[in-house]
Amino acid sequence: MPTITDAEFGEIVVKRQSLAKSVSLKIAPDGRLRVTMPVYAPVVAAKMLIKTSRKQIRELVSKHQATFSYTENQQIGKSHHLLIQSTTKSSNVKIIGTQILAEINESESIKSAPVQQIIRDKILIALRKEAKGHLPRRLSFLAEKHGFSFSRCKITHASSRWGSCSSSGTISLNIGMMNLPFELIDYIIIHELCHTRYMNHSTAFWSEVAKFDPQYKTHRNELKKYSPHV
Repeated sequence: MPTITDAEFGEIVVKRQSLAKSVSLKIAPDGRLRVTMPVYAPVVAAKMLIKTSRKQIRELVSKHQATFSYTENQQIGKSHHLLIQSTTKSSNVKIIGTQILAEINESESIKSAPVQQIIRDKILIALRKEAKGHLPRRLSFLAEKHGFSFSRCKITHASSRWGSCSSSGTISLNIGMMNLPFELIDYIIIHELCHTRYMNHSTAFWSEVAKFDPQYKTHRNELKKYSPHV
């Protein structure tokens, strides 16, 4: 996908969709601004939207950062830890073992979109590594334990959905799941496994979920407190 580099907002992804009827902008799950536009629209249309909507974009970014900002040391996923330090050198973020070390130039605001994005980029790498190591194995374990079958497991972060199951039996799981408690990870996996039998959310589907997760209603409500955005 083409990108636009903006001095204030950093990298903005341009995504063309066949079903899109107009040019719109939102924050994608990976924290980047994303302009969605019809396949026939020129990139200049995305640049014009950004130019004429700077106030609205600032409000959108501010709202997002209020929930999804990295300004303090914190736990990331199940095994990584974010450590933020000030430096006189150029801002740089690197992964050392299970530590995500963010060295931010003292003249830059850690809350700025470009700085937040370079931190987020490394966090995504860490979460993807954790997800690839845990989610497929857990999916296989629960499938075997409860008598389910699926064709393959796909690790993704393309949308705001925690997971999905295709008609061919491919189960997609979001890397953002690694920020969830283990019981909610299992709930999502069981939810998607049940879709291999019921490709809907009918009464029969929820009855199937209840067989393998009697507390699914509690888990479903708890999941609303979280977001797969990073």
